[in-house]
Amino acid sequence: MPAIVPAFSRIGEENAFAVLARATALAQAGRDVINLGIGQPDMPTPPHVVEAAVKALHDGHHGYTPATGILPLREAVSRDLDRRLGVQVSPDRVMIVPGGKVTMFMAILMFGEPGAEILYPDPGFPIYRSMIEFTGATPVPVPIREENGFAFSAQETLGLITPRTRLLILNSPANPTGGVTPKAEIDTLVAGLAKHPDVTIMSDEIYGTMTYDGERHHTLLAYPEIRDRLIYLDGASKTYAMTGWRLGWSVWPAPLYDAARKLAVNSFSCVNAATQWAGIAALDGPQDCVSAMMAEFDRRRLLVVEGLNRLPGVSCIIPKGAFYAFPNITGTGWKAKALASALLEEAGVATIGGPDFGIHGEGYLRLSYANSAENISRALERIGAFLETNRR
Repeated sequence: MPAIVPAFSRIGEENAFAVLARATALAQAGRDVINLGIGQPDMPTPPHVVEAAVKALHDGHHGYTPATGILPLREAVSRDLDRRLGVQVSPDRVMIVPGGKVTMFMAILMFGEPGAEILYPDPGFPIYRSMIEFTGATPVPVPIREENGFAFSAQETLGLITPRTRLLILNSPANPTGGVTPKAEIDTLVAGLAKHPDVTIMSDEIYGTMTYDGERHHTLLAYPEIRDRLIYLDGASKTYAMTGWRLGWSVWPAPLYDAARKLAVNSFSCVNAATQWAGIAALDGPQDCVSAMMAEFDRRRLLVVEGLNRLPGVSCIIPKGAFYAFPNITGTGWKAKALASALLEEAGVATIGGPDFGIHGEGYLRLSYANSAENISRALERIGAFLETNRR
């Protein structure tokens, strides 16, 4: 066997893709499987966005673009941030990247090395810890607790910072919990970070347009006192149902922008041109498609939470953001990953066990309600029937 560097033995997985593969295999074998596992809107990309990509191809946009992205798209990102969040960002600080993960990859590579510590949310997106461990840095989980409504605690987060902390990763609205951190908590965190001027912050706000019940998303970009050490992560995948287009963007502080550009040159060169023109249409075009999608997600959110709370041994607080429910299944007597596996293999319902999102995920499942209301109802019936006959 060829000998690769030891760091690759530390790379983890995003188990949602493994569950998707198994669910697909079962379906191909004739099983009826309802997939509540993958975090992907089930709506199509809006037609005007698709048409913009087609037009770009017909107009001859077939070649390389600048590694940082075309200026019209970077300007569109700046306009969107101003319109939606009330913050002013120069297009010169915006970078266009192939999906949200690339910004995580870049930020963690910049600050992760043996001896360094990187704080990340747990339960949280699994790629955070995977990349931290790859670099040799020490991953320090920031507990995301149900009793806090799955918002992060500013005081608990600040208490985990040490002289070795190089990077703090935040995520709100959150995957996998659907938690939204309130402004008062963010205010406290930012005030406390003044005592830690050497800690860089990466704020993953990919679900920033997805909040409910009048809840507002509060961006870290709104705090000028940390802008010189804040990396902002966003993209089109969730808001515009563009997961397969691989279109993300980030905002970098001036001292880090050129380092990020060099990583782009050394890895992906640029995002394909047609997708970038589609991104302009998404950001500058009509937003009624986003409102309609969110109204449908809201309807499903209420359906799934009500249904989960009727299941034996299950309780679920109502998520305030994203499109995930994170029910507590400790009352069933099952371990989370064992229950997720049994539900897929025996009941034909794909979910994700909480430990796939971190050490604090035991006792929970993640259910995505990016599926039809009919399928959600059928899935809940199957889960209920399984638990009635398989209580531990």
